[in-house]
Amino acid sequence: MAHVTEALWRPAEELLGRPAERCWQYPIGDQEMQMVVSSTRGQRRLHDVTLFIFDEAGRLALIRKHHYPPGAWRAPGGGIHPGESFIEGACREALEETGLQVQLTGYVLRIYVTFTCGERIQPWTTHVVTARAVGGTLQPRDSREIEAVRWGTVEELAGPVAEVMLATGRGLFAYRVALHREVGKLLS
Repeated sequence: MAHVTEALWRPAEELLGRPAERCWQYPIGDQEMQMVVSSTRGQRRLHDVTLFIFDEAGRLALIRKHHYPPGAWRAPGGGIHPGESFIEGACREALEETGLQVQLTGYVLRIYVTFTCGERIQPWTTHVVTARAVGGTLQPRDSREIEAVRWGTVEELAGPVAEVMLATGRGLFAYRVALHREVGKLLS
């Protein structure tokens, strides 16, 4: 049983607003399915919280993981740990991945996605929140997971970064591109 249930995200929704909801299905490769399934074991994790963190100039914090090809970036995010509130977990993930202290400003999107690989299926939920940077230094604290962090734009994610990610043929990158683009529409 997943620990991030309506009881956990409802207080964030009451504080930050009711998000748009989408139901998607994405085919992913065998190695990608193994990665998703391995992240669900032990932690009962069937979710991620993706953060669109903006600075005062309107720039967006972007992360790059070690295994990403050159030019591939994404909005930061991760999982809520058991025992954390939704807001505590989102703020902790922002700090770990970007070095930024944040204040959440909106709950913009909840995606119920089913990843498929042949006959195998894996349900997942992505919660997307917006935030503003209120302190810290743009530098990942978790350098084992995050190779680099920089400022970019939502338009960059939907354009040149999306092209790089889609060119890989990876289903999880295609999912991230669609997520980035959907958030861009919701924020415009």
